[in-house]
Amino acid sequence: MAISVDTVYKTVLLILNKEQRGYMTPDEFNKIGSQVQREIFEAYFEDLNQQLRIPQSDVEYSDRVAITDEKIAEFKTELNPTGTNPFIVPDNLYRLGSITYEPNASTYKEIQRVGRAEIYNIRKAPLTAPTTNYPIYLYEDNKALVYPDTITNAAHVKMQYVKKPTDVNWAYTTGSLGQLVYDTANSIDFELHNSERTEVVLKMLLYQGVVIRDPQIVQVAASRVQQEEVNEKS
Repeated sequence: MAISVDTVYKTVLLILNKEQRGYMTPDEFNKIGSQVQREIFEAYFEDLNQQLRIPQSDVEYSDRVAITDEKIAEFKTELNPTGTNPFIVPDNLYRLGSITYEPNASTYKEIQRVGRAEIYNIRKAPLTAPTTNYPIYLYEDNKALVYPDTITNAAHVKMQYVKKPTDVNWAYTTGSLGQLVYDTANSIDFELHNSERTEVVLKMLLYQGVVIRDPQIVQVAASRVQQEEVNEKS
């Protein structure tokens, strides 16, 4: 479930106004919000790697590996590539998962990923040469080169991957009195898991404190962000 961009913007403005710490324009909010979302998103993978090295609780809803994976799940998707082999990966790809070959509704083959150093020996040996039943692919330069090269129809190839978050956008129209009116239709919410709303607001305040050069906002927001991270990982 996404986080409402309007809710975050109003919360940040309310706190700034209450503390008499200035104002954040929609353009500033959109740029800072997109940066904050990317930072939180990219931290998921390091958090997951860290949690995999720590024994997890068997208590329901408290397994941190599962919790982090649930947050990443907001960005897991599947899409056909473009091109006719090598296939071009989607523009919004962040990390590639698996690639499957599905020539018809009843056939499903996972394509094995190989490295440049392996591919020559695999292809030249009769026993290991790739076939449509046992295809392989090389992933380089945002392209997937699939063998056998008879696989050319992108509609039969699917890529499972983690996509990049879309930049947030608090869109608006101008009212009769010159006020900014929230435009729901053209706005883009935070794609992060709803549990990240507090983290988003705190990081927004941290960045806004830097923008308006207010050390008190920076200090308070940085302290809260650090405490949130400690609580999550301890």
